[in-house]
Amino acid sequence: MHGYFVETSYLLASIFFIIGLKSLSHPDTARRGMHLAEIGMLLAIIGTLLHREIVSYTWIIVGLVIGGGIGGIMAQRVAMTALPQLTALSHAFGALAATLVGIAEYARHGADIGSAKMIAVGIEVLLGALTTTGSVVAAAKLQELMRGTPITFKGQNYVNLAILAISLGALVYLLFLPGAAFAFYLMLALSLVFGLMLVMPIAAADMPVVMSLLNAYAGLAATATGFAISNNVLIIAGTLNGFSGFILSVLMCRAMNRSIINVIFGAFGSVTGPADASAGGEVREVNVEDVATQLAYARQVVFVPGYGMATAQAQHVVRELAEVLEERGVNVKYAIHPVAGRMPGHMNVLLAEADVPYSQLYELEQINSDFPNTDVAVIIGANDVVNPDARDNPASPIAGMPILDVDRARSVIVLKRGKGKGFAGIENPLFFKPNTGMLYGDAKGSLSKLVQAVGQA
Repeated sequence: MHGYFVETSYLLASIFFIIGLKSLSHPDTARRGMHLAEIGMLLAIIGTLLHREIVSYTWIIVGLVIGGGIGGIMAQRVAMTALPQLTALSHAFGALAATLVGIAEYARHGADIGSAKMIAVGIEVLLGALTTTGSVVAAAKLQELMRGTPITFKGQNYVNLAILAISLGALVYLLFLPGAAFAFYLMLALSLVFGLMLVMPIAAADMPVVMSLLNAYAGLAATATGFAISNNVLIIAGTLNGFSGFILSVLMCRAMNRSIINVIFGAFGSVTGPADASAGGEVREVNVEDVATQLAYARQVVFVPGYGMATAQAQHVVRELAEVLEERGVNVKYAIHPVAGRMPGHMNVLLAEADVPYSQLYELEQINSDFPNTDVAVIIGANDVVNPDARDNPASPIAGMPILDVDRARSVIVLKRGKGKGFAGIENPLFFKPNTGMLYGDAKGSLSKLVQAVGQA
């Protein structure tokens, strides 16, 4: 009866995970999907706590109290701007847990471990270790504790491939001599190094793809853990997480017109060549009153959010400005680039927090044909995803990346803190075009002033 209850809880947890993941495929059901996944995780934890193989609950309770306390504090105090870093750290801790389980399983069985279990433990440790260190580097880059541009050296890709080859060779060696502890710990050490080496040369617009890939690696590590300890719910949850992460990575690479191989080994962003010749000249600076007049008498306004909106925590004011415009009969839309921000869906999360209607969110393919009919496109802290060099300049480091064609709107207003370059480190000729006006200052403050000015127009 006891075992039946545990397996039933695992079955229900798996069902909730599957339905929750399916619900995440559409904005209207995404919130419900998250709640279903949370219920599934709770059921999985309850089932695990009732497992007969548990000898003592002491350290389990200690872990639950400490981990739950830290998680609760972080959930309350971490700003939305730090959500990508928090996500990267969650990947790191999840992967570290899988790695530690793998180490414990190997230490427990040693030379008596079977080939099938050795494969599971080896994959678990290899993927878990590289995801741990890779995720820490990603979090450090996002937090600007490390420079955001690629960190490279001559022959780096060959060194990475050599490290990976030796790690895999150690795993194969363990299949024949599972008692060779030196090979196991060599694989562990090299996997940790490989994670560092894998993420250090990646930066700029590729960071959302890296986050998605790390999520996939963590999921597959959890799957291997499930096989290693014969836990069905881990196998199912890890597989769902791993393969959905890979699918998302592929979709995001398609959105940037690049391959995953190019992302991992291309050191994208290391080239900071000059922008198109059209980037020469002076920018046209505008004031709040000018922008308010344009917005107040426009027929259609499209907001284009970027990481600057997250930094300024301006999503609520954007929604407030949109409501003021809608009261005046202005048609308001939001253009969402798939890699805007620092993680997949970053802009969607921020706008959902501000209760922006899902029906007003338009993806790149949906909105680009609408820009020529747009009176004012308002860019809020976006840069690389609206850079026309990606479309028009074959020599640009971001050439070929699909962008939002905001430059084809009748008027473009760019809310920007200063005159710095984007995350990719290249100039944006959009800022120098005659139909573009630059409104400098903190985005939240500028938008608040626009709300008042439009209301008085």
